[in-house]
Amino acid sequence: MPANTTDSSAPSDAKKPGRKKKGRRVRLLLLVLVLALVAGVGFGAYWSVSTVRASYPQTTGTITLEGLSGDVEVKRDAYGVPQLYADTDADLFRAQGFVHAQDRFWEMDVRRHMTAGRLSEMFGSGQVETDAFLRTLGLAEGRAGGVRQGPRRRDQEEPPVVRGRRHAYLKGRKAGTSRSSTRGGSADQRLQARRVEPRSTRWPGSRRWPGTVRHMQDEIDRSLLTSRLDQAQIRDLYPDYPYKTHQPIVDRGAVSPVTGKFDPDAAPSDTIGSQTAQGATEGLNTQLSALADTLDEIPALLGPNGNGIGSNSWVVSGEHTTTGKALLANDPHLAPMLPSLWYQMGLHCREVSKTCQYDTAGYTFSGMPGVVIGHNKDIAWGLTNLGADVTDLFLEKVSGDGYLYDNKVKPFVTREETIKVAGGKDRKITVRETNNGPLVSDRSKELDKVGQKAPVGNSAPDRADGYAVALKWTALQPGKSMDAVFAINRAKDFTTFRAAAKNFEVPSQNLIYADTEGNIGYQAPGTIPVRLKGDGTLPSPGWTSEYGWKKEPVPFDELPYEYNPERGYIVTANQAVIDQSKYPHLLTKDWGYGTRSQRINDLIAQKIKGGEKVSTDDMQKMQMDNTSEIAALLVPELLKINISDPSVREAQKLLEGWDYTQEPDSAAAAYFNGVWRNILKLAFGNKLPKELRVKGDCINVPPARNSGPVDQQHKLVRECGQRDGDSAQPDGGDRWFQVVRDIVKDQENEWWKAPSRGREEALENRDDLFARALEDARWELTAKLGKDISTWSWGRLHRLTLTNQTLGTEGPDLLKRALNRGPWNLGGGEAAVNATGWNAASGYEVVWVPSMRMVVNVGDWDKSRWINLTGASGHAFNAHYTDQTDKWANGELLDWSFGTEAVGKSTVDTLTLKP
Repeated sequence: MPANTTDSSAPSDAKKPGRKKKGRRVRLLLLVLVLALVAGVGFGAYWSVSTVRASYPQTTGTITLEGLSGDVEVKRDAYGVPQLYADTDADLFRAQGFVHAQDRFWEMDVRRHMTAGRLSEMFGSGQVETDAFLRTLGLAEGRAGGVRQGPRRRDQEEPPVVRGRRHAYLKGRKAGTSRSSTRGGSADQRLQARRVEPRSTRWPGSRRWPGTVRHMQDEIDRSLLTSRLDQAQIRDLYPDYPYKTHQPIVDRGAVSPVTGKFDPDAAPSDTIGSQTAQGATEGLNTQLSALADTLDEIPALLGPNGNGIGSNSWVVSGEHTTTGKALLANDPHLAPMLPSLWYQMGLHCREVSKTCQYDTAGYTFSGMPGVVIGHNKDIAWGLTNLGADVTDLFLEKVSGDGYLYDNKVKPFVTREETIKVAGGKDRKITVRETNNGPLVSDRSKELDKVGQKAPVGNSAPDRADGYAVALKWTALQPGKSMDAVFAINRAKDFTTFRAAAKNFEVPSQNLIYADTEGNIGYQAPGTIPVRLKGDGTLPSPGWTSEYGWKKEPVPFDELPYEYNPERGYIVTANQAVIDQSKYPHLLTKDWGYGTRSQRINDLIAQKIKGGEKVSTDDMQKMQMDNTSEIAALLVPELLKINISDPSVREAQKLLEGWDYTQEPDSAAAAYFNGVWRNILKLAFGNKLPKELRVKGDCINVPPARNSGPVDQQHKLVRECGQRDGDSAQPDGGDRWFQVVRDIVKDQENEWWKAPSRGREEALENRDDLFARALEDARWELTAKLGKDISTWSWGRLHRLTLTNQTLGTEGPDLLKRALNRGPWNLGGGEAAVNATGWNAASGYEVVWVPSMRMVVNVGDWDKSRWINLTGASGHAFNAHYTDQTDKWANGELLDWSFGTEAVGKSTVDTLTLKP
C-alpha cells in the first residue's frame, strides 16, 4: 500500500485515547484562561471603582483635624452641600479649608497653578505660552526677587485677625489635601499623576479676568478699526449708552459740592468731558493684533470674553412682595466650568460671640475662605460686575534696554522667570516693565517665541527698537478684597455693609443689599483709576507724563449708592451705574447696553403698576425669562420682506405669531438667531479689518443659489460646514443690538450695502440685506438641523457641554467622555435674562451661563432657594459631580436650609472633625 494512502479501517488520530485526553486538556486550559480573564476584568473593575470611591470625601463618622480647639460638625444634605458648625472663628475656617479640599482639591490646585502661570508644571509644553503671559502680568503672589509683591498683601500688611482666619483656612486645606493624597486623590488627579500642595489663597482670576479682557479688547479693536474705518463709522460701532430707553442702576443723585461725597438727593453738575488718545496707535497694528490673539488663548477657566457677558441681580422691597419682606435674586454669568466655580456652604458659629462671629451661608470659592455671595442672619447681598474700566494699554517707545518717558530714556525694570515644564526642559523668559506696567506685547507669538531664547540675568530678550504695549491694571497691585468678604459676612446693617464694601477693591462689583428691617440698598465699590488725560477707549501714549493715572483712585465716598429708593426695587445687570454725562468721575465708556437690566426693570414695574405683589416664584420665573430684545426689534421688519423662494418662505413663516421667547423647543427662535447671525456677517463682518476676524464655521461661504432642489442645497452647505472659514463676524452681544437699533429705520444706510458676491447681486439697501440673511439662514440651518423645518428647535443648536477644565479639554477622547458631561439643549440666549450666551463669530453653542441662581427670602431664610451649575463634588464619578445640572437647565431651584432646625431636617450625613 502506498505510504500516503490512508487505511479507512485504522483508527484516526482524533479517535486515539491520547488525542482525546490532550483535546480535553486544551479545552480545559482555554476555559481556565477565559475564567481568569473574566475574573481579571471583574477584579480590575472592582479595583478601579474601589480606588475611585476611596478618593471620595468621608462624610460620616469622625476625623482628627490637627489644630482644632473643639469639635466641628459638617452636616451635608442630599446634594452633598455642607453646613459647618464650630465654636471659634479659627476652627470654622480651618474646617472650611478642610472641606473644600475634600471635594475640590484638584480644581483648586489647577486654578492655583493657572493664576500663578504654572500650568506647564502640570500639563506640559502646550501651556508654556499661557504661563508666559500670566507670568508677565505678575498675578502670582510673593515673587522672590520680583518687582512687587503681587496682588495679595504681605502677611505683615494684613490685619492680624484677617491673617489668622486666612492661615487657619490654609492649614485646614493643607490637611484636607494631605488626606486626599493618601486616599489616592481624585480620578483626574491620579490620571495626571500630580501631588502638589496648594500654598496660598487668592481672589480667583476668573472673577477679575472677563471685564478686564473686554476693556482691553475694546481698546485694541478701536485701534485696529482705524486702519479701515473713519471716526464716524467707529462711533457707529461703539454707540453711546441708551440712557433714554435703558435706565442706569442709580437714576438720581450726584457728588455734593458741599460735602464732597455722593448724595442720592443731590443735583448733578455740568456735563463731564474727556479726551481720547487718538493717533497714538500709528504703526502698532502688528503688536495690537498679536496681543489680541494672545488674549484669545487664555484658558476659559479665567473667564470668557465678549460684550454680552455679565450677571443679573435685583432686590425688591417688602412693600411690593407677597412675603412682606425683601426678596433678592442673583445669577452671575461665567464660562461653563466643571466643576462649577461656586461651592455652596454654610458657616455657622453655634453661638455668635466675640470669639466666633459668623452665621452665614451662600456661595464660596474653593480655595478662599468666607462666603462671597449669600446672607447671614441679618442681611443678604448679591453682586454683578460693575464694568468699570480699570485697565489701560500704554504704547511705549522702546530702544535697547529702555523706554522713552518725557524725552528721557529710562531703563526697564526686568526680571527673569523660569517656567518648569512637565516632561520637558525648563523655559526662561525675561519680563520687562515700564512705569506703566509689564510689556504684554513681549509675549505675543509674532514677537517672542517662548523657549527659543533663554536670556540670562537681567538682559532682556532681543527686541527691535520701536513700539511696545504695556498694561496698567488695578489688579496688579495688592488689595483688601479678602478683608471685605470677611466683613460683609458679619455685617448687620447698611452702615456696616458699606464700611465693608469700602475694601472691596478688585474686582469692582455692583453690590446689592437687603436686611431684616425692611431696607434695601446698592453700593458701587472698587479701585477705579482717575486718568490724567484720555478716557480709556484707546491705548494711551506712554512716553509722556500727560497721560497715566493719578496716585489716588476715585474716593469711595464719591462712588454712587442707593438706600431705599422710592421706586421700591434696585436692578443691576451690568448696565450703566449712573448717567456718565452727569457724574464727575469717568467710570467707563463701555458699559453693557442694558438689555437684560431693562427687561428685569420692566417685569418688576409691570407687576407693581398692575397692583400685584412679587413672589418668590415670580423672581424665579424672571431669572428664566427668555425674551429676545433684538427679535422684538427685527422680526416685524423681517416679515415685510418679499420672499419668492418657497423653501425660504417656509422658514420665514416660522416668525409669524412668534412671541420672541427663546424656548429650547422653539423652531422660530432657531431660525431668527440664524438670521441675526447672518445679518451681522453681511452688514458688518466683511467690512472689518482682517485683524479682527475670528475663525467661524464657514457661514461666509455661501452655497450656490438656485442650482438645485433643497437636498442639493443641503449637501452644499453641509460640505461647507466641514471646512474652517475666516469669518469677520461680530460676537452679537447687546452692543450690536444698539448698533442695529440706531440704523434699522435708515433703509439706505451704508452699513446695509455690500458689493456683489459670486453670481449674487449687490446689496443696495436694508431690505436686500435682510432678504439675503433670511435665505442664508435657511440653508445654514438646513445643514445643521435638516431640511424639514418641523424638526428644528433652538435647543438643538444652542447646546451646553460641561467640560472638565483640566484633562477634559485636550485629553484623549476616552478621557474626555469620562470627565465631561452633556450636552444639554437650552433655551435663553444672548442678552436675555436667562443669559445662556453664544458668540455669533463661532456658532450657537453655549459659551457662558448663569453659573448659579439664588432667590433669598430675607428674614425668612429657610424659604430661600438656590441652585449650582454642577454640584458640590469635583470628583468625576461622585454622585454630586453634576447632580444639580438637570434642575439648573430646567430652571428649578433647591430648598436652601439655614436655621439649625431646617438644617437638621435636611441633613443626611454628619461628619465630626475632632482636635
